[in-house]
Amino acid sequence: MTTTHHLTKSLAQYVAKPTFGSVQAQAQAMAIANLGFIDTIGTMMAGSKEPVVQLLMAHYEKYQTPQEAPLGFANVFKPAPIAACINATAGHALDYDDVAMSGHPSVVLVPAILAEGHCLNASGEQALQAYVVGYEVWSELVYREPGKYHLKGWHPTGVLGTVAVAAAVSVLHQLNEEQASNALAIAASMASGLVANFGSMTKPLHAGRAAANGIEAVRLAKIGVTASPDAFEHSAGYLNALSVKQDADRLSAADRLGQQPRILETGLSIKRYPICYSCHRTVDGMLDLVAAHNLTPSDIDHITCTIGPAQASMLRNHRPQTGLEAKFSIEFAMASAVVKRDVGLRQLTDEFVLQPAVQALFEKVSVQINEEPCPLEPCLALTDRVVVTLTDGRSLDSGPIRFPLGNAGKPLDEAGMRAKFIDCLESAKALGVDLPFTAQTLYSRVSRLESIHSLKSIFER
Repeated sequence: MTTTHHLTKSLAQYVAKPTFGSVQAQAQAMAIANLGFIDTIGTMMAGSKEPVVQLLMAHYEKYQTPQEAPLGFANVFKPAPIAACINATAGHALDYDDVAMSGHPSVVLVPAILAEGHCLNASGEQALQAYVVGYEVWSELVYREPGKYHLKGWHPTGVLGTVAVAAAVSVLHQLNEEQASNALAIAASMASGLVANFGSMTKPLHAGRAAANGIEAVRLAKIGVTASPDAFEHSAGYLNALSVKQDADRLSAADRLGQQPRILETGLSIKRYPICYSCHRTVDGMLDLVAAHNLTPSDIDHITCTIGPAQASMLRNHRPQTGLEAKFSIEFAMASAVVKRDVGLRQLTDEFVLQPAVQALFEKVSVQINEEPCPLEPCLALTDRVVVTLTDGRSLDSGPIRFPLGNAGKPLDEAGMRAKFIDCLESAKALGVDLPFTAQTLYSRVSRLESIHSLKSIFER
């Protein structure tokens, strides 16, 4: 497609008339997008009983009309932006949702597409195409910033996700170029999310507000609300505002849009642990060492984790006292791996975090920084590492760890995806979520999304 050096216009042209390279590339991109729907719907169910979700349910109780879109985990319909907000918050509440491009693309894109797609009676194929477009717009923007968003205090899921959702929902509405330009620029002014709120209820709310705001931006543009035609590239625009050094690439052509989708290069990384992705590689390394040497807490004198600077900034809770705080603590991740030989949903409880054996290990964990960045995930180091010093003086070394299992470079197979999905739904049911369908039934529906004629059938009771 023809692009110009005016970034906002290029984005709008792509969103109004998206192309995906070859037929084969489009099919492959949509298959990856389908993984995002599977993972998000699973984690959405598992997180639906988290306190922040219940508080949102109470907050939005009075918003009963129009009954546009369902909450996936309850027989309740809400206005689409509110449904998207609650579902996205639930999907991110456990920090168990997928990862790419320094953030969590699926947990904002999927709930928004499901909600607005339900209103529009969109098909599964249309939903997958909208997802790919949203992902590509996110990707086009994130790599224009040479710095690391997290180190500047920005949570990419909120600031990039809002614009990505507007792109995806614009596709569902089939907006023309002018409308799409306005929708994206409106969304740019709505984008927000602070790293300082990691480890609190507000962190998953970043995803919820991004999903809702992206829908609102499109709806506003569709009825004629205007925005600046250079909102992204202007010296006082989106990219510069998010860049502390104001050295983002605002002017080069967006000539990758509409060609081979970037999602084929960066993919989606599926989490195996419901904690910040910044310490997944070290968890893999620690669990391998524990299993290989049958380690117990009494064997360990010290644990040294080598990770990237942005990762260290996210893992801010060095002495967590709650399950929520523990999600952003490398000290907890290492302690749980040693004490329980697992870092799962059952360990992310206040009771487990406060166990003396867990708390005692925190002071034995230290962090070193690897400054070499990963070209695929800007917020990660190229590799992580775990070195365990034992009380008998021996040293055990994980060696450099490039990808955790589940990463796009080391993906889960279909059985692994299914197992995580079913575990999420069984966890939800154990917490009292009343689901009228079996985990296998819902998995069967979501895993063949391209063949579904209407998104309304996904959560049919």
